[in-house]
Amino acid sequence: MQITVTSGAPKELHAGALVVPVFADGRLDGAAHAADAALGGAVADVFASKEIKGAAGDLVLLHAAQSEPKRVLIVGLGDRAKFHAKSLATYAGAAVRYLGKRGITTIAFALPSEAAPDAAEAAAFIVEGALGGTIDSTTYRTEPEKPIVLDAIVLAATAGDTEFDRAKLEAGAERGRIIGEAVNLARILALTPANDMTPTILAERAADVAKKYGLTYHALDEAAMLAKGMGSILGVSRGSDEDARMIVLEYTGDPESKEKLALVGKGLTFDSGGISIKPAENMHEMKYDMCGGAGVIAAMGAIAQLKPKVNIIGVVPSSENLPGPRAMKPGDILHAMNGKTIEVINTDAEGRLILADGLCYARELGATKIVDAATLTGAMVVALGHAATGTISNDDAFRDHFIAVSKSTTERYWPLPLYDEFSSTVKSEIADLRNSTGRAAGSLTAAAFLKAFVGDVPWIHLDIAGTAYTDAETASLAKGPTGYPVRAFVALAEDAAKKPSAATNGASKATASVN
Repeated sequence: MQITVTSGAPKELHAGALVVPVFADGRLDGAAHAADAALGGAVADVFASKEIKGAAGDLVLLHAAQSEPKRVLIVGLGDRAKFHAKSLATYAGAAVRYLGKRGITTIAFALPSEAAPDAAEAAAFIVEGALGGTIDSTTYRTEPEKPIVLDAIVLAATAGDTEFDRAKLEAGAERGRIIGEAVNLARILALTPANDMTPTILAERAADVAKKYGLTYHALDEAAMLAKGMGSILGVSRGSDEDARMIVLEYTGDPESKEKLALVGKGLTFDSGGISIKPAENMHEMKYDMCGGAGVIAAMGAIAQLKPKVNIIGVVPSSENLPGPRAMKPGDILHAMNGKTIEVINTDAEGRLILADGLCYARELGATKIVDAATLTGAMVVALGHAATGTISNDDAFRDHFIAVSKSTTERYWPLPLYDEFSSTVKSEIADLRNSTGRAAGSLTAAAFLKAFVGDVPWIHLDIAGTAYTDAETASLAKGPTGYPVRAFVALAEDAAKKPSAATNGASKATASVN
C-alpha cells in the first residue's frame, strides 16, 4: 500500500474520496471550511438539516460534481474540547470501512487543525486506523463479500490556514503503517480457524515473522519440553493429536544491556475445556484463545522494524485443550518447569497451566521483567466487560508505569489488586497449587496462580478476555479480534528504550501487592 503526504489543494490529491473531520459544535474551520467552500456550502447544509451532528462516528457522503475528488465523506469527531489524536484511528477506520464497501481504494484524509501540535502522532493513528478498517471475517466464503481494498492513503498536509509539518506526518505515517500491519497480523492469526491454526502452524507463522524482520527464533517440541520438565503445558496438550510448541522470538536492540523484557502470550489454538468441557454455545469462539500469543508474535515483528534500543523476548506457549483418551483429568497432578506441583481441579483452567511453563522459560532465557497477556478468565468480562483489560502485577510501580505508557495507544488497561489472600486461596491440600478456586475473584486467583512462576522478577498479567475480540461489528472495526495487546506491547518496548527508571527496570524487588 502506498502512503503519501501532499500540501496540494483538494483537486491535486488524486484520490477516490476525501475524508473531512467535523466537530459537534458545528463550527466549520480548517479542512471542513475548505471543503464547505469547494462544495458550495454543502457541509453547512448537512449540519443545518441535522443530517450530521458531528458526534463521534457520524458520517455523511457528499458528491461534488464540479470539483475533485468527486466524493467527500464528512466524519464526526465529537466534542472539540475533548479531542485527542488517538480518536483519529476510529475516524480513519470508519471512513475506510464505509468507502471501501463502495469500491473506493484510494482515500485522502484531511486532519483537524487541533492535530497540528502532534502531527506525527495524528498521522500514525490515521494510518493505523485506516489499515484496521480493511480486515473482514469473510475470507472462507466461496462467494465472499466484496473485500475492502486500500491501495493508497493520502494525508493532506493543508487544512484551511493550517499547514502541518510534512516530515512529521511522513514519520508518523510510517510508524502507523508498522503498527497497523502488526495489529492486522495478530487479528488474522486469531481469525484463522483451529483446523488451519494448530500450534505447529502458529510456530511456522512466528518463524515467518522472524525471517522477514531479522528476529532470532526457536520453538521447543514436546520432546524438548519434556526434557526441560514442562509438565504443565504437556498436561494440557495430552488430549490432542496436535503437538504443543513453546515458541520464542528474540530481538536484541541493546547488546550491552543485561535488561531483557519478556512478552509472554497464551497460545491456546483451541480450547474445548477438556474433560471439564465447555457449553456448546459459542464454543467456536475458542479459536480466539490464542489472541495473547498472536499479539506477542505480531508485536515482535513491529518492534524489529521500529528498532528501539532495548532487548525483548517473545514467548508463546501453544497447545490445544481437547477431551481425548489421554487428556488430563480433574485430580491429576502436573509438574511445572520450576518444580511446582499442580492439582488439576478444572481442566478448563488450562491457560494458566501453559502460561506457567511459559513464564518459567522466560526466566530461564534471562527475562528481567515480564508482561503476559491471555484470554484467561470469563470473570474478567464480568468485572470490566469489553471496556478495558484487567492489569495485575507483583510490582505496583511497574504496573502503574505500564498503564501510563498504554494511554498513548487506543488500548485501555485498568489496575486490579493482587492481595496475599489470593495466593493463599490457590494452595492445594495435596500439591503446591490448585489450578481453580471457584467463582469468587476468579481473575485475581488466576493471577495469583501465575505469580508462583515468576519468582522475584517484576511481572504484569494482562487478562484480555474482554478486549481481545468483539461480538459485533463497529463503524471502524469488523466483528472478531481487535489486536490487543500489540499496541501496548510496542509502546512499552519503545518507552523502555528511552531511559532507565525504577518503574521500567524493576530497580527494587517486586513489591507485594496493591494495598
